[in-house]
Amino acid sequence: MNICMIGAGYVGLVSAACFSDFGWNVTCVEKDSGKIAQLGRGEIPIYEPGLDDLVEKNVRAGRLRFTGELAAAVREADLIFLAVGTPMRRGDGYADLSYVYQAVEEIAPHLTGFTVVTTKSTVPVGTSREIERRLKRFRPEADFAVCSNPEFLREGSAIQDFTHPDRVLVGVECERARAVMERAYEPLRLRNAPVIFVSRESAELAKYAANAFLAMKISFINEIADLCEEVGANVQQVAHAIGSDRRIGDKFLHPGPGYGGSCFPKDVSALARTAREARSPLTLIEQVEKVNNERKIAMAHKVIRAAGGDVLGKTVAILGVTFKQSTDDMRDAPSLVIVPMLQERGATVRVYDPQGKKQAGPLLPGVIWCESVLDAAEGADAAVVLTEWNEFRAVSLQAMKAKMRGNVLADLRNIYRASHAREAGLHYVSIGRPNAMPGDALPE
Repeated sequence: MNICMIGAGYVGLVSAACFSDFGWNVTCVEKDSGKIAQLGRGEIPIYEPGLDDLVEKNVRAGRLRFTGELAAAVREADLIFLAVGTPMRRGDGYADLSYVYQAVEEIAPHLTGFTVVTTKSTVPVGTSREIERRLKRFRPEADFAVCSNPEFLREGSAIQDFTHPDRVLVGVECERARAVMERAYEPLRLRNAPVIFVSRESAELAKYAANAFLAMKISFINEIADLCEEVGANVQQVAHAIGSDRRIGDKFLHPGPGYGGSCFPKDVSALARTAREARSPLTLIEQVEKVNNERKIAMAHKVIRAAGGDVLGKTVAILGVTFKQSTDDMRDAPSLVIVPMLQERGATVRVYDPQGKKQAGPLLPGVIWCESVLDAAEGADAAVVLTEWNEFRAVSLQAMKAKMRGNVLADLRNIYRASHAREAGLHYVSIGRPNAMPGDALPE
């Protein structure tokens, strides 16, 4: 099977590498000549564990190639994936589909034989039908079908998610197209991975609904954490108790400074606005968005309170700025709200992140970039954990305290035990836990 992947961004690059590892011939088309040159040198433009080895293996085997020339790749393709960006549109928060429709217009002249065109990007309900309408207008004689095949990849574990998925969702309304999609995912079907075929509208909406539901769980547990602080409960014990209920599950019940990333913020916003346009408002989802935006501001104030109510002239060490561990993605990261607020109130900010410097550098002007946790802690009045990188868990709190000028540790990811922080001489502040009480939370 010949696959053409339009877009070598996060979704396109991971998907192209994994499909080629299935044994299919994959051509990844990317307009950014700098990115093509980078990939040609064997350099991966994003940080995703294991992706560099997977790309190198399949390029060497001749199954994966990168190009800026679209025509030949489209002509040879049995299956074309649209994996271009659908960012949040300025002004209304709706998904910007301009890149999708531009790609549709560009592939139309080069379609030959029966070709399946499927969206891999996250797109609003009705996009597949609009793509079909446009292709018929551009090429009324072309033999094609349009499908929806949304991705459900978590940054940091995307390869595992692609090769061992909870489900593969395909929106299709043509038997010939279904046969092509079945063949593309046959290696997963042989592993008994569930491949679910639904209507195109159902596939498009299911992607948004899944992300909105997970975002809702995060906002829910963050608000429960605030309540725990007021009534003396421990949010990790509460989360463990309710997460043990199989109807609820324990995933996404970890309190923190708010969600970010490439999916949740834009997908929640787009779903809410789609519902408004359809005159069926999702007021619960709208509140999730509001809670999360306010959460990031509240966490900045929490840090300031922990530092004595004022950070003017003080030094704050920030541990982690990416929106989550195991990625260099800075899109809508809580740090983009919290760090500037600390700077505006007069703090000097020292930052360490294992992978975030390249992406975060232009976004966080004025911070001092450091080479390790202990380097960031040098002379700091307060240290703040914003991202739950595993290496932070192994840091000696005694060594951190010895480097610091002050003694405040604001742990916004609850990665440390309160007793260990107290033993190190730190004034410890966490999320939703009674820090002054003896004993610790349940192990993370």
